Amino acid sequence: MKRRDLVRKIAAAAKRQEVDWQLSREGANHSVYILDTVIIPVPRHREIGENLAVEIFKECETVLGKGWWRS
Repeated sequence: MKRRDLVRKIAAAAKRQEVDWQLSREGANHSVYILDTVIIPVPRHREIGENLAVEIFKECETVLGKGWWRS
C-alpha cells in the first residue's frame, strides 16, 4: 500500500467520525500523527507492506472502532 493512500484512508475515516487527525512532527524515519489522543507513527517510505498497514490500522481501532478499515 502506498503511504499517501494509508494516510488518506485514516484521514477520511477520522473526518467521517469527526475525530482530530493531525501531523505532530516529521522525524528522520517516521512521520508522527496524532489521532485524537493516540500517537500513530507512519514510516517514511513510499510503499508500506500490507502487514504493517494492517498493524497501523489496528492502532487506530481504539478511536475509529474495531475493523473500521474493512468497510
